[in-house]
Amino acid sequence: MRRQIIVLFCSLFFFALGPGWAADDAPAQNHGALFKVQQGGHTLYLFGTIHVGAKDFYPLEPRVSGLLKNAPVLALEIDPLADPQKLARAVQQHGISPKGWSGLSRDWRQRLEALLRQYNIEPGAVATMKPWLLASLLTVSEFAAQGYDASLAVDGYLSRQAHSAGQKVVELESAESQMALFDQMTAAEQLIFLEEAIAGIEDKEQATQAREIADAWRKADIKGLDALALKAEQDDTFSGRFVQKVLLDGRNPGLADGMVKLLARENNGVAAIGVLHLVGKGSVPELLRKRGLKVERIY
Repeated sequence: MRRQIIVLFCSLFFFALGPGWAADDAPAQNHGALFKVQQGGHTLYLFGTIHVGAKDFYPLEPRVSGLLKNAPVLALEIDPLADPQKLARAVQQHGISPKGWSGLSRDWRQRLEALLRQYNIEPGAVATMKPWLLASLLTVSEFAAQGYDASLAVDGYLSRQAHSAGQKVVELESAESQMALFDQMTAAEQLIFLEEAIAGIEDKEQATQAREIADAWRKADIKGLDALALKAEQDDTFSGRFVQKVLLDGRNPGLADGMVKLLARENNGVAAIGVLHLVGKGSVPELLRKRGLKVERIY
């Protein structure tokens, strides 16, 4: 499992500012993963999302739609409909530099420019992007080429539904805190991160895994999602280690804290976070169980 996990399971909503969703006419089925968490007479429903989407992801199954409709609050990692100026400041602070990706060798630069042409991206438009940000853009572009669009992200769909109904939406994290994690990498590490993204696209690894990940989420495939979590844990590339240690293991305790606080003050709320945070070792449900909360996996 390589760097594409970042886009799918970690929120990079500055790529997801597209239009609304047109629901497919097919019968709704289970998607992602759904957990029921209880403590002190309160219940919280924990739904696993994916940070890209396709039209046939919608509508969500009636059980989830009903929970969302009756929830007093929807909690997301970050709300894509929140203050866009905050988002812009976070991108400027952590994703932009006059040096951009100028440290790439000639060979890697040529390979990068070939991908930019493939995705119809002008090199000048991304010249000041730090390598981690450009790697993420390439990944989003490749997923779009495979039919999975950031503008159809499940988190964004949930946010629009909640805001349209006048429901309260809260953020468990912030765009600034998420982007700061990527910016912790040294300049040399960011170049490795970008090079691995380029290589993953060239050898069609990302295309194959895009289908695997989207299919596992689309079918609420428990075995498939668990297998993806295991692959992520075993990935020994630089990108894989960064994703597992920093973006998953490093964030899960804070997300679990947010669930506990939300559960203490609200009943029947819904929290929706990237599905990879809900499976594998050190997952949010596992952390909640260790704190004495009752956690039931519905699917």
